[in-house]
Amino acid sequence: MKLAVVTAGLSVPSSTRLLADRLAAATVAAAGSPVSVSVVELRDIALDVTKNLLTGFPSPALRSAIETVTGADALIAVTPVFTAGYSGLFKSFFDVLDADSLVGKPVLLGATGGTERHSLVLDYQLRPLFGYLKADPVATGVYAASSDWGSGEGALQRRIEKAGGELASLAEGRVGDSGAPEFVPFEQLLAE
Repeated sequence: MKLAVVTAGLSVPSSTRLLADRLAAATVAAAGSPVSVSVVELRDIALDVTKNLLTGFPSPALRSAIETVTGADALIAVTPVFTAGYSGLFKSFFDVLDADSLVGKPVLLGATGGTERHSLVLDYQLRPLFGYLKADPVATGVYAASSDWGSGEGALQRRIEKAGGELASLAEGRVGDSGAPEFVPFEQLLAE
């Protein structure tokens, strides 16, 4: 399985990248088959994204990032929260993708912010964005506030592991590149 991780953190080190890495590790741990992970740091291609929005022509670096995301079997997308919403860089990257490039792709949504008050960004901004792109977000999104890091990480880690397990399960339930769910006969379901 090919897993793409898009992270829109701006600082180094970044709590957004830390969350993205932990979500990827949980997905790899839950997967029943080998997983190759490719990380797209939007900070590194921010100018390329902007130039593409203005000209319509992607640079080689942006083209590579787009191919990484669209060619993956599953996606983890993590953004910092600014002014109660996802970052402009995060949104701009997904704006340059072809509208049908994520159809049926399993996606794990994540966000980081300074306060728990912004946790609804997962359901009120990220899910609609990926719904528009016709992706298939897993049920559990992971929001990490500043207070989640450090001594109180038990609950955060449980959410990370649950979400990673859901993404691995959804991605592994797909057949080849078709994006179609694996068919399980009803008799087999009853036998389990």
